[in-house]
Amino acid sequence: MYLVILLYALFASIFTLSKHALDYTEPFFFIGSRMLFAGILLLSYQVLWKKQKIKLNKTQIKTYVLFGVMASYLTNIAEIWATQFLPSSKVCLLYSLSPFLSALIAYIILHEKLSLKKWVGLSIGFIGLLPITLLHSTKELSNGRFLLFSYPELAMLIAVICSVYGWVLLKKIMTEFKHSPLLANGIGMTLGGSLALLHSYFSHEAWSPVPVREYLPFLKSAIAVCFISNIICYNLYGALLKRFSATFMSFAGLITPVFALLFGWIFLNETVTWPYIAAIVIFCLGLTLFYQEELKSK
Repeated sequence: MYLVILLYALFASIFTLSKHALDYTEPFFFIGSRMLFAGILLLSYQVLWKKQKIKLNKTQIKTYVLFGVMASYLTNIAEIWATQFLPSSKVCLLYSLSPFLSALIAYIILHEKLSLKKWVGLSIGFIGLLPITLLHSTKELSNGRFLLFSYPELAMLIAVICSVYGWVLLKKIMTEFKHSPLLANGIGMTLGGSLALLHSYFSHEAWSPVPVREYLPFLKSAIAVCFISNIICYNLYGALLKRFSATFMSFAGLITPVFALLFGWIFLNETVTWPYIAAIVIFCLGLTLFYQEELKSK
């Protein structure tokens, strides 16, 4: 059980480290360089270690391009832009909307039915986010707002939607193309990272010669995020799925925003206020109801 707690503590640390890295580099360059490095690392493992040849037909290429754009490029570009203006705990909490938005997308696009209890869970989860939409910093509101949401919050919602759609495409790649997740993520990250670097260059980030203000702290943060996200968390999650059910792992993920709130307070001097605590409690209640019904249906 302690490994499950460690896993989600590490997941939460990624948001804190990413926020810290922005003190030393530009956001789009940070995402692009990190994703490209991770993608090349995964592809090198497939080609050099696993001796796997990469051959794609036209249909597969189209799917991979869409996967790279949605899951690696748009998701991370929107997230890292929002991270500049939002506390790391809020970024993590908004990312926890993934199960809810996944169910809504399945309901709208795939016409999957949702039970009354799932609808109640969804409603409570969204209501749980309202307290934090009422709390905005001056930096966050400097970009403007739409109704209750600031533009950075809306950017995070776009990131979550793109991420959810990316998981749908990854499932298609694994089931229809019979490709391993390592290969799929390697191609997706390489493409998404390359697009993010182009985005960095054409958005006039300070390329002189690269958009890094302090190299050593930047390298430490980038390597730490890559190592934790792409090596430790990926493999640890897979190992834990052999011991615990996917539903239990989803339940356990409720502690991620709590760790993000704690790390943001300790390492980034972020303020812990009652709207964040209330949002986490109400949000977790909604997600619990949702997954109880998910477990029953299975």
